[in-house]
Amino acid sequence: MARWWRRRSLRARVTLASTAGLALALVVAAVLLSSLVRVSLIRSLDNSARQGAREVATLSNQQPLPDPVPVVPGTITVQVLGPGGGIVNVSPDADRLVPLLPPAVAAANARDGRVVFLNGRPYGLPDTVRVATAATRGGGTVIAAVAYGQVGESLATLTRALLIGTPLLLILLAGASWLIAGSTLRPITELRRGAQDVTRTGRPQALPVPEARDEVRNLALTLNDMLSRLGAAQERQRGLISDTAHELRSPIASIRAQLEVALDHPDSQDWQQTAGDVLADTLRLARLAEDLLVLARLDERDTRRRPPRQVDLTGLVQEEVGRYADARVPVRLAGAGPAAVTGDPDGLHRMLSNLIDNAARYARSRVAVSVGTSGQNARLSVTDDGPGIPAADRERAFGRFTRLEAARSREDDDEGGAGLGLAIVRAIAQAHGGSAWLEDAGPGLRAVVLLPAAASPRPSGSAPTSPPRAAAP
Repeated sequence: MARWWRRRSLRARVTLASTAGLALALVVAAVLLSSLVRVSLIRSLDNSARQGAREVATLSNQQPLPDPVPVVPGTITVQVLGPGGGIVNVSPDADRLVPLLPPAVAAANARDGRVVFLNGRPYGLPDTVRVATAATRGGGTVIAAVAYGQVGESLATLTRALLIGTPLLLILLAGASWLIAGSTLRPITELRRGAQDVTRTGRPQALPVPEARDEVRNLALTLNDMLSRLGAAQERQRGLISDTAHELRSPIASIRAQLEVALDHPDSQDWQQTAGDVLADTLRLARLAEDLLVLARLDERDTRRRPPRQVDLTGLVQEEVGRYADARVPVRLAGAGPAAVTGDPDGLHRMLSNLIDNAARYARSRVAVSVGTSGQNARLSVTDDGPGIPAADRERAFGRFTRLEAARSREDDDEGGAGLGLAIVRAIAQAHGGSAWLEDAGPGLRAVVLLPAAASPRPSGSAPTSPPRAAAP
């Protein structure tokens, strides 16, 4: 049964459940209605019988009753019993010989105000009657009977109406439930069709949003936001693939051309120079592959490989600056205040080396590195005295495979990068909950990184050992 139920559609399950609930409610309502009507009609008959008995008893207390007792014919039957239990007076249609109730029972019912059912056919009355009694002042008893036939017919009519009308009403309500459930689930059907279109075309597109401000609308908005993010990620992936192919084409073409020339003219070829040129292009390819791997890991936010820990940023900067003793321009530590962050030392090393490499490549005479705290954050800055970048292009410089056309462009420089250095810097900063930006150094350019500071910085002497520079968060 459970398996059968689970295999039904949502619309069918909603309709069946609501129909079952409606059926139970209608049955209970029908039983209650029948019971209430029956009680009300019987109470009305009892009141009529009691009122007739009391009126006759009051009349007998004031004056001798006429014979027969004056009542409306066909509505009530009256017998008056004397103190000895014999019948002393009756209404026109009553039996003069046999009392409807034994005298003792009639007297007890009069004291208790009880009304009873009685089969009236043995007494010449139609079918069942309701019998009430009232005591007279002289010790007698008045018995009044009212026919139950009309009440029984009314109840029978009501029962037939309920037996026919309740199933019909249930069928109508079940049909209405089916239609309402279908109307309610129609937006979900539209969402499913939209999802099928996305699956068929392979391109994220907006799903239809229903007008009603309900849970389905919230679901549609959430799915559209997800699809929008997926579409943006897909566009970024396509752009990355296109840019990567473009970057790979130049060194591969150079390697191919050099090897083809060397093979075509082996006698006149300087094989040592050819090997050096091919090695330079190969190293360029290796750096590009390394940068792409770093970006891929940062995009995935793969923090499971190496859990974050507290890093002495000041000691790390001092160690990194020491590696540039033989750089093209002097790289010095302009300011070093205590600063510690929580993160991955490998990624922070990569971020620092990218900043210093970029500054040293374009600096005219010097590169200055400073580290310290700014409020609740650790602040790192790398300044060069090179040509700088216009304010309008500083944000664009953080894009992937971005090379500016100004004086800082080194596209024809074999030592230049593929335009991923600053992109990696910002990605690492964001992975650590921080930010990175460029600002004017007058003259030159300053790259600034702001990272959330750790609870308490460790001494600078506890700087971590030099990790492999190829790793990333």
